[in-house]
Amino acid sequence: MKIIVPMAGRGSRLRPHTLTVPKPLIPIAGKPIVQRLVEDIAKVLDQEIDEVAFIINEDFGKQVETNLLAIAERLKAKGSIYYQDKPLGTGHAIMCAKEALSGPCVIAYADTLFKADFNLDQSADSVIWVKQVENPEAFGVVDLNDQGHISGLVEKPETYVSDLAVIGIYYFKKGEELRAELQNVLDANIKNGGEYQINDGIKALMAKGKKFVPGKVDHWMDCGNKQVTVETNGRILEFLQTEDENLVADSVQFNNATIIPPCYIGEGVVLKDSTIGPNVSIGDYTTIENSTIAESLIQTNAKIKNAKLSNAMIGNFATFDGNFTKISIGDYSVLD
Repeated sequence: MKIIVPMAGRGSRLRPHTLTVPKPLIPIAGKPIVQRLVEDIAKVLDQEIDEVAFIINEDFGKQVETNLLAIAERLKAKGSIYYQDKPLGTGHAIMCAKEALSGPCVIAYADTLFKADFNLDQSADSVIWVKQVENPEAFGVVDLNDQGHISGLVEKPETYVSDLAVIGIYYFKKGEELRAELQNVLDANIKNGGEYQINDGIKALMAKGKKFVPGKVDHWMDCGNKQVTVETNGRILEFLQTEDENLVADSVQFNNATIIPPCYIGEGVVLKDSTIGPNVSIGDYTTIENSTIAESLIQTNAKIKNAKLSNAMIGNFATFDGNFTKISIGDYSVLD
């Protein structure tokens, strides 16, 4: 089994945090989004992962590539890097890794996390993972036939089709069949919204009678912007707490500090005269003093003093003092 992860976009809605780090490498509860994604896919599939192919922008840099290859290595899989040089859509992105598109494979977009417990339908040609939603008109949804198979895909339907939203994770028993159809899309210059889309390849396979079935997930969490990323961090922490995962490193230094779980606290963190939690993640070697922080995501090597924060997101090596009067705020920064 292969996992193919298109992730060439920088993540403009998550700026300024993505100015130096691609969105899929933003940590959620101590792990990069993309690492949690591929680990959760591997857990649901319960099969050996042969390869994880990452489709990135070449300007992400060698350190990012090294970090991604390490994620594949943790799954005991081969890691591969492919480049998408122009933002020409989901179908184009996948075809940038067409060498990996063969045999059984999962394609997953790296801005979403999920929790699920279902068995992969081995009789299906493809599985499209979906989540039941209350407002299907805001999503792309699947249309089901009388057998419960997927017969169509409808983007933001004006009239009711179903309440099963496509979350951006797909299984194909034969990746080469999708590759052939997407090549036809590229050759025929078939675009929607000015881009080449995976849905056109999928619809061509459906027209040939391939069996598509839904795989229903229990929880679907977005990481598209700051607000939902902080919310997702809290939900992941709650899941990890129920799984009895150790979330506080042994090297954390406490000095008159209180933790309200669930919280993730990384290596070498120093907490002094502060109350942390609930639903807070703190990256390695951050120092927090005389502060109250809840519902927030703080990355590595930050220094925070005299702060009362909720629903906050603080980047790597950032310095914040609630008593500051002289500040320098860059592009895309927000103080509420």
